[in-house]
Amino acid sequence: MDKGHKAGIDGDQWAQCVRDHGWLWNAAAGKAAATLILAHGAGAPMDSDWMSDMAARLAAQGVNVLRFEFPYMAQRRLDGGKRPPNPAPKLLECWREVYAQVRRHVTGPLAIGGKSMGGRMASLLADELGADGLVCLGYPFYAVGKPEKPRVEHLAALKARTLIVQGERDALGNREAVEGYALSPGIEVFWLVAGDHDLKPLKASGFNHEQHLAAAAQKVASFLQ
Repeated sequence: MDKGHKAGIDGDQWAQCVRDHGWLWNAAAGKAAATLILAHGAGAPMDSDWMSDMAARLAAQGVNVLRFEFPYMAQRRLDGGKRPPNPAPKLLECWREVYAQVRRHVTGPLAIGGKSMGGRMASLLADELGADGLVCLGYPFYAVGKPEKPRVEHLAALKARTLIVQGERDALGNREAVEGYALSPGIEVFWLVAGDHDLKPLKASGFNHEQHLAAAAQKVASFLQ
């Protein structure tokens, strides 16, 4: 992305928009290089410890981060009842609406992405929306135990600049399986040694979770800058 084209926000109107929609906003430390809309995964909300930690790390690295919730998760917040994710068309409709709202208020580079399912849904829309980048943190390449049934057809033709941060032993996309898939040349996969779906490594690897989360945030920030 053009380093000279910084991401800006229109102030009071934006703050009101964030409040009205119940979103979470982490403003970049200093002048923002880009804004990232970051969607949650299937089982945890936008304010989970993992999501909050990553948003804070990215903001510290100069990236604005906007978090939102899909309808099923927002409803769960209201009534406390666990429910499965909405059907894909509903999730994609939500993504389109959020992107359109954010685009009205943000100048400069605007990227989309998310944790697991949130990132996968973003990948299905990145080209349609004309997003300036796509960031997937723990991409669900296949259902648990089903590497022979990958969900990668659209990734072969993806045009958007894409970064996938993946643990080598991710149960939804381990390194051995993923390196056998045909992915677009515009996709960069950043592997974290012995990391799982939350990027947490085995102790025997010599790395700890803090190191992997820090490396992930640094890589994402560098990619967006």
